[in-house]
Amino acid sequence: MIGFGELLGQKKAEYGALCLGIDPSETELNSWGLPDNASGAKDFGLRCIDAADSRIGIIKPQVAFFERFGSAGYLALEEVLQAARDMDLLVIADAKRGDIGSTMLGYAQAWFGDDSPLRVNALTVSPYLGADSALEMLDHARDISGGIFMLAATSNQEANVVQASKTKGQTVAMGVLRTAMTQGASDFGVVIGATQSLKDFGLEEVLTEDVGVPILAPGFGAQGADLADLKNLFGASAPNVVANMSRGLTSQGPQAMANLIDRAKLKL
Repeated sequence: MIGFGELLGQKKAEYGALCLGIDPSETELNSWGLPDNASGAKDFGLRCIDAADSRIGIIKPQVAFFERFGSAGYLALEEVLQAARDMDLLVIADAKRGDIGSTMLGYAQAWFGDDSPLRVNALTVSPYLGADSALEMLDHARDISGGIFMLAATSNQEANVVQASKTKGQTVAMGVLRTAMTQGASDFGVVIGATQSLKDFGLEEVLTEDVGVPILAPGFGAQGADLADLKNLFGASAPNVVANMSRGLTSQGPQAMANLIDRAKLKL
């Protein structure tokens, strides 16, 4: 059975490192002329997937923008995820789940269960109840050739309050990265924002050495990072990066999205 790292590598080899973020926020739905409800979120997601067809291999739905509509929102997300599976897209659910024990098992069954309508290829995971709490979820992900991305240095401005703080001689962000690295497999990745200073988070090693784990990098496009700078931003670890863009590809509406994807890919 093919592993997550190999699957991710295949998608990047065929389509490049660009990842389309699917974020049906109220602002985005309004700009597309869609209703701010579950039906609008579903239409937004399905149109994004149509634009991705034959152009891009990786998508990242932001679960919160579906979840805000309750059960109807989750049904919309399930339909979007099914469409993505039918198109053989690699799906990273941006849900930032994090817990311990049986609760983490429940999340694992929801996102990686064989028959779950929410089944995806990878999930963003919060390690701040202890990075090792994610290991059981990783075992479930591996059962379906899936993976996880733990939050290390996120792209929000206030991230450094916790993630750049030090414990046992290293930053919290570096501790998260070390946990991923010691697993020795390409299915345990980290999230590092492209707008953050790696030095500020104690992550200079990312620049100087290939850290050997997948890096999901939000922050490109509307948040300010330029895809053309990816190699400079991540140095020796740049080949591991999945570069996420959301509003930078979707804010001009569905008709412009395919062209924006093509133009963005030329920068990588």
